[in-house]
Amino acid sequence: MSKKNIILGIESSCDDTSAAIISNGFILSNIVANQKVHEKYGGVVPELASRAHQQNIIPVVDTAIKEAGITKEELSAICFTQGPGLLGSLLVGSSFAKSFALGIDIPLIAVNHMQGHIMAHFIKEEGTDNRQPKFPFLCLTVSGGHTQIVLVKSVENMTVIGETLDDAAGEAFDKSAKILGLPYPGGPLIDKHGKLGDKHKFIFGKHKVGELNFSYSGIKTSILRVIEKGVEENPNFIEENRDDLCASIQHTIVDILIKKIMKASKELGINEIAIAGGVSANSYLRSRLLELKEKYHKEVYIPKFEYCTDNAAMIAISGYYKFLEGEFVGQSVTPKSRFKL
Repeated sequence: MSKKNIILGIESSCDDTSAAIISNGFILSNIVANQKVHEKYGGVVPELASRAHQQNIIPVVDTAIKEAGITKEELSAICFTQGPGLLGSLLVGSSFAKSFALGIDIPLIAVNHMQGHIMAHFIKEEGTDNRQPKFPFLCLTVSGGHTQIVLVKSVENMTVIGETLDDAAGEAFDKSAKILGLPYPGGPLIDKHGKLGDKHKFIFGKHKVGELNFSYSGIKTSILRVIEKGVEENPNFIEENRDDLCASIQHTIVDILIKKIMKASKELGINEIAIAGGVSANSYLRSRLLELKEKYHKEVYIPKFEYCTDNAAMIAISGYYKFLEGEFVGQSVTPKSRFKL
């Protein structure tokens, strides 16, 4: 009988406390505790986030272990998000993981958060076909803090070949939502309203960037100016045009992502395309990617919704592959707010 290789993953890079259990690549549990405290502030407050992690970490880990139907003595290793992320939040997860691993005398594994998002495509579930990207593949990794095109040659060989020069696409979504008066988190609400609007109703300026890089700061400024001018002429402008504004904003942001990933696919001759990160939950981005599959015969891989936003399952699967290679760290390991892939 083969070893179970049971890995506990812990994710605490921002405002979600999560723990997951994976055995031989198969998910057994994935528990996420969201923090509602940030809603009234319109964004994540780092100090409040770290305090909430301290309150959530033990019950979340305990629930993950119980839901997986195992005991802590059966764990083969513990992995955690080392970075990038909010330092206070990362400290909570890393400190707990280090203490737990030391207490039950099992290996400790550090995981890059962005690698975790990409590795979400390799999480296996019982009773499904577990379709996975074939190496090499391109991964469009899009979140509130990152926008990257990653060339993935293997589990351990990932190279960023394009990235944002300023703001991330997810930030553009959130800032646009704030301008429209939508509550935090605004990205999902732009998606919701955008389904009801005309994506060609409003045109926003795009900052042209060479190669495979991105820029979203100019788009945010253009969106702000269009809305300010509209409100100046009509105080009810936003209310009367909210659906069309959301559809147009969404189309502008996503169109840049699609054009860049297509450019990378053509230049490198790679037709395997995946998406990852919080923005990969956006329904319009998903539909545009599926168009690539239909029109250009690309092989497209889209993660399940629960593996798009920050979650410990993606950390656990990364830790599982590192466990197989014996990539362990010592108790002196420290979290990194900035941590390149």
